Amino acid sequence: MSKKSLIATSIIGAMALVGSNIASANSLKELHKSEAATVKASAKSQQKINNIYEQSQELLAEYRTVVDETENLKVYNDHVQRLVNDQQKGIDSLVRQIGTIAETKMGVVPLMYKMIASLEQFVAADIPVNLVDRNKRLEQLNDVMSRQGISVAEQFRLVLEAYDIETSYGSMFGAYQGELEFEGQKIIVDFVHMGRTVLVAQSLDLKNAWIWDNSTRSWLALGDEYLNPITKAVRMARKQTAPDLIKLPVYAAGAGE
Repeated sequence: MSKKSLIATSIIGAMALVGSNIASANSLKELHKSEAATVKASAKSQQKINNIYEQSQELLAEYRTVVDETENLKVYNDHVQRLVNDQQKGIDSLVRQIGTIAETKMGVVPLMYKMIASLEQFVAADIPVNLVDRNKRLEQLNDVMSRQGISVAEQFRLVLEAYDIETSYGSMFGAYQGELEFEGQKIIVDFVHMGRTVLVAQSLDLKNAWIWDNSTRSWLALGDEYLNPITKAVRMARKQTAPDLIKLPVYAAGAGE
């Protein structure tokens, strides 16, 4: 071949190589772009996945919370239901009791009137210890029984309280001041009693003394030998002096002192 032909062939070959290299470079750039786009798309996809995962975890936590609250609510509802059932039993019991209140009143009210009447008879026949207070208490009981606005339970409580007070007189050692009627005269005296065994009285000037005779329902005069013992008994009952042995008269009906 001629030199011109070789040069031309070399130039064509070089141009072909350059063109091939340019084509290869362009392909490489496109490849890099494609890879970058793929990585970017993958990153976006991963971010979406991460977001979805976080959302799913939040939903899972909310679900578990709802399940726990549901279980707690069920336990609480069961507890409330037991309370309601117990209250209903109490209500049913009260309804049954209310149904018998009328019958109870029909039995209790006449009983209270009988108890008050018996108490009046007892006080009238008993030795007159604190007679003014006892008669006043009986009047109050009769007044309570005829007043509105006082429940049967309260009325019954007052009647029982009066019986307790009357019982206490049987063991009481007490002294009080009051009025004694003797031979048509009313005299202010100091009374002293030992239970229901003995009831004596002494004038405030300490010069006269009497003993109650329950068989005749009257006072009997005592001798001067009882003045000092009765004075001491009054002071002992009022806790003005120390307890000590004293000699007091005990009147036995039909047998004298």
